[in-house]
Formats: sequence, structure tokens, C-alpha cells
Amino acid sequence: MTKKKREIFVSVDVEASGPIPGEYSLLSIGACHVDWPDQTFSCELKPITLKADPKALEISGFSLETLARTGRDPKAGMESFAAWLDGLRNADESLVFVGFNAPFDWSFINYYFHKFSGSNPFGFAGLDIKAYYMGLTGCAWGDTRSSVMDAALKPTRKSDHTALHDAQYQAELFRLIRERAAEKSVGRG
Repeated sequence: MTKKKREIFVSVDVEASGPIPGEYSLLSIGACHVDWPDQTFSCELKPITLKADPKALEISGFSLETLARTGRDPKAGMESFAAWLDGLRNADESLVFVGFNAPFDWSFINYYFHKFSGSNPFGFAGLDIKAYYMGLTGCAWGDTRSSVMDAALKPTRKSDHTALHDAQYQAELFRLIRERAAEKSVGRG
């Protein structure tokens, strides 16, 4: 029988210059260990294209011109991120990507890992906090917005479109949802 690997949950948030990787750039990565949110990684990256959705730049507050001068080379940034992730786990542990609207954030992380370092340490999937909340509560998809979750879960952190802060906020949401799931599980037993 195969021994089940212990899972290390990592909250990841990104800021990007548009809706899809490749045509638009990953600008900032923030990540933290879900259970120890002070264990963090963050970096800002040089854009790989000057194509941008003005609304995305307005939300993030980034300038492509500034990041072209001050950001890290994407290859070096992804290698640093991979090294940080490797430091979180032992050989018998697996990493689980956790995101709020994980398909968006994971698509950029996956693309950049494959383009600049050859493989994605998270594998081919991510855990979406919105879907997890919907499954636990039975709510409508529209009620998985962060404002609705904030009202129900009462996290101490808030989102501010800074990738690291948002990763830590998401980690708190995930822990609060996981606690509710555990309470429901105990209530059934």
C-alpha cells in the first residue's frame, strides 16, 4: 500500500497585466504557508510583454515601465519561488496550491514555472477557496465573493491588491473555512 503524502497548503496570489498568461505579464507573486502565514515569499517581475489591460494596472497600481527597470528577471524570480517552496516540504510531502479564484492565479504560476524553470512544483491543479466555500455552505456561486465571505467568516486581514497581503488574507479565509468544515464533520459524527 502506498503511503499517503502529507499535504502542505500554500496560499498564492498574483497581480498580472491582463487576463491570460503569455499575452500578458505576471507582475507580482505573493505566497505564504497557509498554517504559518508569516512564512512568506514575494517578488515583482519584469514584464515579458508591454501588452496590458489598463484596468488591471489600475487595480494593481503597477507601471510596466517601472517594473521593466526594478522587477526581477522572470527566470530568477520563478527559480527563487521554487527554492522557497522546496524549503517548505520534505521529500514525503506534497504542495497544494490554494487561491481565491485559483484558476486565474494558477494559470499564471503554471505558465511561468513551465516557461522559465521547466516544471510546476504544484503539479497540474490548484485548490479554489471559492469552490471550497460553495461546497461547504451550499451557497450560490455569486455568494462566493470575498465581501460575502468576509461578512460570514470575519477574518482579521483584508485584501488590498498587494500579492503578499492578499495571499495572507486568503490563507486566513481558507483556515476559517477548514475550521467550519471540521466542525460540520464533528457534528455529523
